[in-house]
Amino acid sequence: MAVVRRDHVARWLEGYEEAWRTPGTDRLAELFTPEVTYASSPWVEPVRGLDELALFWDAERDGPDEAFSMSSEIVAVDADTAVVRVWVGYDNDPDTPWRDLWVLRFASGGRCAAFEEWPFAPEGDEDRDDAD
Repeated sequence: MAVVRRDHVARWLEGYEEAWRTPGTDRLAELFTPEVTYASSPWVEPVRGLDELALFWDAERDGPDEAFSMSSEIVAVDADTAVVRVWVGYDNDPDTPWRDLWVLRFASGGRCAAFEEWPFAPEGDEDRDDAD
């Protein structure tokens, strides 16, 4: 079992945001294991492996120049698992900031082996369904 430290999780989060802002999906291999599972909601079947993740990644973002702000707070780290609170605001939709919890499980070597997102829509936007 891998054991991760807060400083590693903080660097991984920086790398995640940098990868989101970088053209292409080559940087995913720096962040995720080849067999990664990535669930964008607890209610969806996760994508599996880097190839599926790359397709998902490209489909979910408007492109590397997408205007957004992101901040995060590491809530807990225990052995190979971290829980992170994330705030994301999109410039093209300033009225819908997102608040997420990410549950990250790391493999030895420091890459993420399992990513599970718990997204929360703004109050009054309960009908929003990004789990499709």
